[in-house]
Amino acid sequence: MTTFAEENSGIDLFIPKTYDIFWSLIILVILAVFFYKFFLPRFQKIFDERAEKIQGGMDKAAAAEKEAAEAKKKYEDQLTQARVQASKIRDDARAEASHIIADARTRAEQEAAQVSANAQRSIESQQQQALVSLKGEVGSLSVALAGKILGKQLESDAVQSDMIDSVLGDLESESADKN
Repeated sequence: MTTFAEENSGIDLFIPKTYDIFWSLIILVILAVFFYKFFLPRFQKIFDERAEKIQGGMDKAAAAEKEAAEAKKKYEDQLTQARVQASKIRDDARAEASHIIADARTRAEQEAAQVSANAQRSIESQQQQALVSLKGEVGSLSVALAGKILGKQLESDAVQSDMIDSVLGDLESESADKN
């Protein structure tokens, strides 16, 4: 009789018997059905929830990115408008400043012209007063001189006035001839 070790020697030790393969397949099928019925739906549910969370996060990120892009565009538009408005305000301020300067210059020129005209009138008035005063003094001096030359005093006012007028007329005609 051969021993058990001799019968199962060689490669036969590694090949399972048919009944072992059969029962292993039955257990494998039972485990596969059990896994398919109970574990796979739970895993699928967990995977679906994670996929929804990931998709939700991606949607939120896309929405946030879109809002950020809109906010950036709005900010850039406002910045552009602010720059345009600042430029307009600067230009208006320059125009107003030049207008104020022109008005001040015009008023100063008018005031200077008025001061100059007042000074001219004052000078003419003083000149007229000086002429009247000079005429009076020249007249009295000429009467006194004529009285000394003639040796008598001119008694009548009409004669004195005629003499003064003739002397002044002579002085004016000499002055006009010099000019």
